[in-house]
Amino acid sequence: MSHLSETELKVFIDAVSHYFAQLTREPALIRSSYLPQAELPHFDYTGLITLSGHFRGFVYFSAPRRLMRELLVQMHEPDVCEQNLLDAVGEVANTISGNARRHFGGALDISVPIAIKGAAQVQSAGPTRPFAILLSWERHEAVVVVDLATV
Repeated sequence: MSHLSETELKVFIDAVSHYFAQLTREPALIRSSYLPQAELPHFDYTGLITLSGHFRGFVYFSAPRRLMRELLVQMHEPDVCEQNLLDAVGEVANTISGNARRHFGGALDISVPIAIKGAAQVQSAGPTRPFAILLSWERHEAVVVVDLATV
């Protein structure tokens, strides 16, 4: 298995920025990107997508409750119940992964999103190190974590 190149990782960074710009007309600002040393970063809600095909790993989007509530309002969804918050975080993860799939083509298969409330107990599945992309949107921070290797 080999690590993704900087260009391949940029696909995920661009997908995050594009998602927020298209949905809310205010792009997410990428604050930093790094290789986490220990525990993977997460917030109140996490949307997880597993990846397979010529790649193996996962991508997740994790955000605090306030960001997810504000995102639902931007989506013209007045009901900010727990289920809608979970659906929205899964949709963000699915959209980011779907944008990446357009770049990688049929070599990347994506799962149905899994929405998690609370601490996401996700661990790296291989010898590669996950890549964290910290972002801010509407005064809130969130993170996209990419743990993907070519097979």
